[in-house]
Amino acid sequence: MEIKLDSKTILEKEFKTAMRGYNQEDVDLFLDQVIQDYEAFKKIVADLRLENEKLKEEVAAAAKRPASTNTNTTNFDLLKRISNLEKHVFGSKLYDYE
Repeated sequence: MEIKLDSKTILEKEFKTAMRGYNQEDVDLFLDQVIQDYEAFKKIVADLRLENEKLKEEVAAAAKRPASTNTNTTNFDLLKRISNLEKHVFGSKLYDYE
């Protein structure tokens, strides 16, 4: 998709006047708003392109890293780790029922 207009083109656009034409001041004010939006959109697009490139690089780097060696974790292993963490965090309080 090609963007055909830029802020300079919009700014320099001349409109023919007619007997019952538009108010030139209204047209100029509107075009000023359009120019501001174009500039904002250009910045947003540039920022998104940079972010996209950065994310592509991160994905490529992640794909090159070796996969985790511990891919055979079972539910039992997870429950055991949770239990050990609870003991570490809560200590003997976990087993006090008084």
